[in-house]
Amino acid sequence: MSLRGVAALVGIGDTEVGKLPGWTSTDLTIDAAARALRDAGLRKEEVDGLITSNSMVDPHMYHAEMIAQTMQIQPRFCLTLAAGGASSFAAIHHAAAAIAAGLCHTVLVSSADNLRTGLSREQATAQQSSTADPEFETPYGAPVPVSYAFVAHAHMHEFGTTPEQLAAVAVTTRRHASLHPGAEKREPITVEDVLGSRMIADPLHLLDCSLVSDGGSAVVVTRADRARDRPHQPIHLLGCGEGHTHEHISQAPSLVSSAATVSGAQAFEMAGLAPADVDFAQLYDCFTPVVLIELEDLGFCAKGEGGPFVAEGHTALGGRLPTNTHGGLLSHTHPGNPGSMFALTEAVLQLRGAAGARQVAGAEVGLVHAQGGVLSSHCTLLLGRETN
Repeated sequence: MSLRGVAALVGIGDTEVGKLPGWTSTDLTIDAAARALRDAGLRKEEVDGLITSNSMVDPHMYHAEMIAQTMQIQPRFCLTLAAGGASSFAAIHHAAAAIAAGLCHTVLVSSADNLRTGLSREQATAQQSSTADPEFETPYGAPVPVSYAFVAHAHMHEFGTTPEQLAAVAVTTRRHASLHPGAEKREPITVEDVLGSRMIADPLHLLDCSLVSDGGSAVVVTRADRARDRPHQPIHLLGCGEGHTHEHISQAPSLVSSAATVSGAQAFEMAGLAPADVDFAQLYDCFTPVVLIELEDLGFCAKGEGGPFVAEGHTALGGRLPTNTHGGLLSHTHPGNPGSMFALTEAVLQLRGAAGARQVAGAEVGLVHAQGGVLSSHCTLLLGRETN
């Protein structure tokens, strides 16, 4: 069954981001939820669905139920999602499906964590290592950046991608972040700055890698016929899709292609749209090479042309496909699983025409895409001001 036009996003809320001592992941989740409900003009009692993703710092066996208990609500539909960075967008997919099935009519999706202040460097390193395959990865001691370095090297070997093209991803998103008053990193950088920053895992430099942050974000999704009565223009879900190929990078079928080909094709088919119809994109950018693969797999450029596409300025504001207009995980913020939620709230602002200095002129259709693991789980959403 198509979910096109079934649900709409009517409220958004972002917490402050960066280094937030004294804030727990639960505090931030509730704060984001309260902001989104205010933006939607709703009382918490009007929410009958709740979706969260678990905290890495303070995990709970029943996380969504814990948040519901803390908020003093009793939703009919309650779900904790675990798809890594793709959790936020998969939550919208599941929210729309639950609404279409009649399980609920208004779903609050809220996600937050305090990775920056809640974990020591040693704890963070140990936690990252715990996700590796115990037979084929853990014995070699490779942390997460090394896995993405494999991806970068594969793309460079296969297509001739250069370190300068990878750096262009970080430079463009930093330029966008400089226009966002809430972004963590707003100082402009150059390709030379990226290449001169500390090497983390060859060929990835420090500025090729995402931030580590505290923060949270939330959205309110409701039935399309209820959305008209909210304070802001509803932003409609036009299409969605998911694709899952592996858990561990050592078992990935490819290091240069991903299940974004599957999730993107599903979303475009449901929406009745093509890549050429998209006015902007918000793509998961935990490391610079991921953006190139997503651009290619989602159909915005041919396979192997992601590097030149970015280097030639097509992803910048004013370009063919403005991408990560808020600064992304590289420059805006990255509190772990909730990181992609900020891309979703940015997409809503763009489609409302409320993004200020970084507004994409005439934005009618936006694509948001996220991945969890290392190119493992993918979710694509197409959002629009209108459903026709």
